[in-house]
Amino acid sequence: MSADAGNLKEQVGRYGIWSFELRSEDPDRRGERAEAVAELERLGFGAVWLGGNSAARNAVPLIVASERIVVGTSIQSIWEHDALAAAASFAEVEAAHPGRFVLGLGVSHGPMVADYRRPYSAMVEYVDALDKAGMPAGRRVLAALGDKMLRLSRDRAAGAIPYLGTPEHTAQAREILGEDALLAPEFKVVLDADPARARATARAYLARYLELPNYVKNFLRLGFTDEDVADGGSDRLIDAVFAWGDEDTIRRRITAFVEAGADHVALQVVEDGSRDGLPREGWRKLAALLG
Repeated sequence: MSADAGNLKEQVGRYGIWSFELRSEDPDRRGERAEAVAELERLGFGAVWLGGNSAARNAVPLIVASERIVVGTSIQSIWEHDALAAAASFAEVEAAHPGRFVLGLGVSHGPMVADYRRPYSAMVEYVDALDKAGMPAGRRVLAALGDKMLRLSRDRAAGAIPYLGTPEHTAQAREILGEDALLAPEFKVVLDADPARARATARAYLARYLELPNYVKNFLRLGFTDEDVADGGSDRLIDAVFAWGDEDTIRRRITAFVEAGADHVALQVVEDGSRDGLPREGWRKLAALLG
């Protein structure tokens, strides 16, 4: 497992882009998405992580439109995708495009799944089925927050892709994962130096996540209070889970994840407005400040 995870670390590099927008299946936007992923590759990002309940079919057009960049799901819900079908889809993509696709798996959230049940046990059963179908553990990663799921990420996958965490969570995750497993947290960036405006953009975006118990429980484990997770999130919470400010501040906030033990940081540009548009200028600004 460690060799596979090591190869994956090299492939994805230090920074990637996390995006809802790039998973779109709208055929009218196929050319725009192809141009965008090719540009992300030129900008030096090593991976693209597709938000929402994404699947191999969402990754293929981006793989075809680029040459090297790795495309991963972040995440594919184990409740909505049969394990045998997921393994077959992986095998098909791997045969056509070796080493370009990573299957990111997660247990989603109780309010979003009709038959939600013991999530850890369900994930164990799912990876058991993937193993039986011959899918290599070194090409899957788990959206892990709690200790048990992080240990499963270490033992049965190439590593973990925590969403909506902090450098403190990253440090705790690294201690559990050890040095070999991939640790690739997602981190949100608002490219705005005005405090009131940046926090308003962040708070509007965060509100939907504060309705989901898995994230709220994780924040409370990290030392945040009930007041921090109320009313869209306190300034303290907003400032912990979003980078905003001038370029030096944003660069320092991103680097904090690396210093805490992240191998790779999946950066999500958050802008005021809908999820539909591709924040390409924001991606260019990120590449410039990280270059």
